[in-house]
Amino acid sequence: MTILRRIFLTGLLVAFSFALPQPTAQAQTIEITDVLGRKVTVKSPVERVVLTFYFEEFTAIAGVDAWKKVVGISRTPWEGWRPAIFSRYAPLIPNLAGMPDVGFAEDNSFSAEKTIALRPDVVFMAEWAFKAQSTAREQLAAAGIPVVVIDYNAQKLENHLASTRVIGKVMGAEARAEEIALLYEREHKDVLRRIAAAGGARPKVYVELGQAGPETIGNTYNNTMWGNVITTVGGENIATGKIPGPWGPLAAEAVIAANPDVIFIAGSSWLNRPKAVKTGYDMTPDTTRATLRPYAERPGWSELSAVKAGRVYALEHGLGRSLADFAAMQFIAKQLYPAAFADVDPEASLKAFHATYLPVPFSGAWMVPLKP
Repeated sequence: MTILRRIFLTGLLVAFSFALPQPTAQAQTIEITDVLGRKVTVKSPVERVVLTFYFEEFTAIAGVDAWKKVVGISRTPWEGWRPAIFSRYAPLIPNLAGMPDVGFAEDNSFSAEKTIALRPDVVFMAEWAFKAQSTAREQLAAAGIPVVVIDYNAQKLENHLASTRVIGKVMGAEARAEEIALLYEREHKDVLRRIAAAGGARPKVYVELGQAGPETIGNTYNNTMWGNVITTVGGENIATGKIPGPWGPLAAEAVIAANPDVIFIAGSSWLNRPKAVKTGYDMTPDTTRATLRPYAERPGWSELSAVKAGRVYALEHGLGRSLADFAAMQFIAKQLYPAAFADVDPEASLKAFHATYLPVPFSGAWMVPLKP
């Protein structure tokens, strides 16, 4: 065979090989350990995500651009519960307004079928929702869809850190996740250090969900959410062991008998809750105080130590299970141990977190004393 013929045939083979469909690169996977200690194999990078809770935490860790990969959410706990917050994020996330709804675990509307139809590479699910959805999680497993469990509700440092790092790893945002985890750990431990140095008797604390108005006794918390925060920051939670589950109402007589030194009422921007304590982006301190005052005027409360001393406070309920809840920890701890936290500005901490990690600017009233 002549050299020219060989060159000609080689050229044909090369041309033919480029004309054939080229094999795609083999999909890569990573193994992560979620907050329950489960080993979960996830496609990397993920391209389709279903997010059922912790929307602002996801945004802080993965960034706004990560929402391009989100194909479904549980709309109720964000758009339904706190539309004022949802509406601030919707203009910044182009696909959010029309995002498919997969239902919500708490009202038993979560749909494995709707989730599977969206063909997600991963589903992020809160720990409490995962445990409540045994049938749905079996259906997802049968469809080969990995579920990654995260948890900020328990208010445990280790769960906050693990959840943050897991979201970062799955979403390819490990550096940002680590930065936030280290910030959170540093601020959390600083609160504990100050409390340990302060010493003294533990103030008695009562916290209540101020959602339905002062005529209705709202939930308090045993050893989770605000209840665990109070214990962590050196307070004596008067509800510990006095309600049957993790949360529920504590009888009015029990509150009066316990005579708390400090009272916190958790408010928010809930929809169709006209008597709620109003906090959040769109509120002013005066608005918050006006909605908080009727709680302090409940029958029998005028004789409580907290009311007499003017130690009644409102705080945003959404902070009680978030990556920014270290600011709420600072606020609560500062009311219990004022001298130890004299140089700490919880609102400044919350503003800085917004400016650095969230796409929406800080505004409004989030942590407000009844007395200015």
